[in-house]
Amino acid sequence: MRQLTNAEIDKLAARASVKKVAVENFLGTLYEPAGRSCNMVNAYADAKCYKWNTATICAIVDGIKLAYK
Repeated sequence: MRQLTNAEIDKLAARASVKKVAVENFLGTLYEPAGRSCNMVNAYADAKCYKWNTATICAIVDGIKLAYK
């Protein structure tokens, strides 16, 4: 896993209908030892808890995939 750059996070957070703060906060604090699957599970758990819209979830999932690419 690599840490996403601010520019990468900003680009994901700038997508239409995305909750910018949610994307910035989640992707800025990805937890490397947890692994990709754990970060994905956390994203979906947070999405349910905070009632994120589909665009926000997709931006976060795409960010996780990018970090593990």
